[in-house]
Amino acid sequence: MPNSHFDVKLISRSQGQSAVASAAYRAGQSLHDTRLDVSFNYANKRDVRFTDIMLPATHPTWATDRERLWNEVEASEKRVNSQLSRSITAALPRELDLRQQTALVRQFVHENFTSRGMIADIAIHEITASDGLPNPHVHIMLTLRNTDR
Repeated sequence: MPNSHFDVKLISRSQGQSAVASAAYRAGQSLHDTRLDVSFNYANKRDVRFTDIMLPATHPTWATDRERLWNEVEASEKRVNSQLSRSITAALPRELDLRQQTALVRQFVHENFTSRGMIADIAIHEITASDGLPNPHVHIMLTLRNTDR
């Protein structure tokens, strides 16, 4: 039985972080940060098994564009020490297949975040654990403010 893991952190500029870079890494994509005028390319990441952006019922569909979403978050924050996003990393049961893991994550995200007005950018990764078995886990990035501008 794998050890359970649930970690919550803030992504913030005071730590030298970028929401766009964080999203690119978690999704295994190439995204351009317009504030920094830098592209972050993680398209060669091999452990990303699933990604999605879940929206509250009333939010416009433009927010499903990962690059635009996180650039909007970056643009809405003006301070050099701004907090940009919550980041959650949680272990998933290795006994479940990807479809079941995805359903579990979607239910958890809906019940705890999107139903409360947050946008959730989710990515399921799977690496090999030290015991040689799969180590599936989810990364969830959450908006802190309303990005509907």
